Amino acid sequence: MAGWLEEAGLTLDVVHAHDGEPLPASLSHDAMIMLGGGYLPGDDDRAPWLRDARRLMEQALAGEVPLFGICLGGQMLAQVAGGEVRGEVGEPENGSLPVTIRPEAAADPLFHGLPPVVPAIEHHKDAVTRLPSAAVHLAETASCPYQAFRVGERAWGVQFHPEVLPARIREWRAEGFDPDEVYARAVADEPVSTPIWRAVTGRFAALVTARATAVV
Repeated sequence: MAGWLEEAGLTLDVVHAHDGEPLPASLSHDAMIMLGGGYLPGDDDRAPWLRDARRLMEQALAGEVPLFGICLGGQMLAQVAGGEVRGEVGEPENGSLPVTIRPEAAADPLFHGLPPVVPAIEHHKDAVTRLPSAAVHLAETASCPYQAFRVGERAWGVQFHPEVLPARIREWRAEGFDPDEVYARAVADEPVSTPIWRAVTGRFAALVTARATAVV
């Protein structure tokens, strides 16, 4: 995803919070992207940096700064905005699965014009169980209904991993799934999925650039 954003003209400031790198005291950037991790959004005892991540996300929402949350990041957006997230709920999802794009996405700045069903890579057993009251529901799967949503005009959360390519799946293990089968399906779906999620990422980058130019 970093490469796609840089191709679109953005400069990234990457913070590996789980490795102990401190998060900024305040959000002075033109956008915020929160990636995944093996935690729930409120697991402060296991990952104290989550508190600071939530604080920055609250600032992004309050300031209408473009925000994109992936997996844990999407769950955090849902929780910060007033929704609900639960651990080990429903059926776990792993590997490339068909994600259904909902009719509400037709007017969305990032998800408009996508095919009715798009493959996306999943790797989770926790999930959003209730969206924030003002959220727009954009995508779903049979096992996990809240796959993508928007809060306000500039904040998106997704449960799936638009940034993951099949090679990364080789590093993952999930109980009850055949790793070879999961990898083979991701490889088969990649020619369809990657161009779509790259385009969605490019739309986000364009939105970031347009807002930054307007603010200046």
